[in-house]
Amino acid sequence: MKQRLPLTITDGQLVLPGEVVAGAVRLVDGLIAAAGDISPEDGDEIVDARGQFIAPGLIDFGAFAVDKPAFHFGGITRAVVMPDQSPALDHPSRVRLVAQSGKPDLWVHPLAAATKGLAGRELAEIGLMQAAGARGVATGRSWIADSGAMLRLLRYAAMLNLVVVSHAEDSGIAGNAAATAGDMATRLGLPSAPAEAEALAVARDIALAEMANARLHIRQVTTAAALHLVRRAKARGVSVTAGVTPAHFMLSDLATAQFRTFAKISPPLRCEDDRKAVIAAIADGTIDIIASGHDPRGPEDKRLPFADAAPGMAGAETLLAMTLTLVRDDVIDMPRALALLSANPARLLGVNCGVLEAGQDADICLIDPVKPWIVDSARMAASAGNTPFDRQPAQGRATAVFKGGVRVGASP
Repeated sequence: MKQRLPLTITDGQLVLPGEVVAGAVRLVDGLIAAAGDISPEDGDEIVDARGQFIAPGLIDFGAFAVDKPAFHFGGITRAVVMPDQSPALDHPSRVRLVAQSGKPDLWVHPLAAATKGLAGRELAEIGLMQAAGARGVATGRSWIADSGAMLRLLRYAAMLNLVVVSHAEDSGIAGNAAATAGDMATRLGLPSAPAEAEALAVARDIALAEMANARLHIRQVTTAAALHLVRRAKARGVSVTAGVTPAHFMLSDLATAQFRTFAKISPPLRCEDDRKAVIAAIADGTIDIIASGHDPRGPEDKRLPFADAAPGMAGAETLLAMTLTLVRDDVIDMPRALALLSANPARLLGVNCGVLEAGQDADICLIDPVKPWIVDSARMAASAGNTPFDRQPAQGRATAVFKGGVRVGASP
């Protein structure tokens, strides 16, 4: 899919690094030609933003499915796909297939499986998978318990300049827990694990990354103790970044009351103090990325007793709206929101996008920040509607999405 005519999006609010300014953006041959106080040129196609935000397309870091309708609804132009596929992305041919699966209207960047079969023991052929299109390497839904294997992984990835994406829960403690240990899990009689399982995993992975001089991204950091460890590691110069999903700053374990399986996610929802700690970490820069954790699950996975239901949430469609709640609550401003959703993921992957600058890929999202809507699991564009925000009023929508200067989606 190639852009045929130059396109200028006018009369918008440009979301630039550190500021929002009135202006326009011109897209030529799939790249941003100019952004700022500019006018269309003769022969340009013109789109009137009508005062909406003109922002970089969102990059969803760590989705578990390539779900184009959901991504386009959410303003997402690039999906970073986890290796937990069937079969796992532990072979170059599988990585190459997933990398091409979004064509022509979605960028898909696969993360290579760190170990064969994601079993946590023998390293996969990471170099060959990088050549096949992998933009990073990930441990998948589980933690690598073998510290020797994790250290070898970090050292190998450092040689290849690949980021290692880690799931941070000490499996020896977390086991098959369905909830975080505490009052709610006790009241519901659910198998649970202490929140400290996350801090233990984070502490070890940071220590190994420091030894290996490697880049480590902890995909979800959801507890105050673990966030403190990340904050201290950053202060001493460790190359560690942290992510989180909207569920962990919007919801606490109270959302699991009445055994609502749509609220069963991994890692599980935490207590209210941890939820507030996540918000503080987003505000102070400890958290670098907000991602959807998009993991659509049908009735066969969710209409089960809570302990037996599969974890996961359909998050692509609600990612933008839930992040905008932080802007409305004055936790962050709009440029910081787009850094969390676009610029920081792009930097971690090493892709040419994420900011409105000349020479960047023309991946653009128009955002109406006040457009009201109701999250409805029965009407979602995703392949399954397992959202913990079901029936919740939301505000803010992507109204148009452009990939490489070509319009690929818009919300009605």
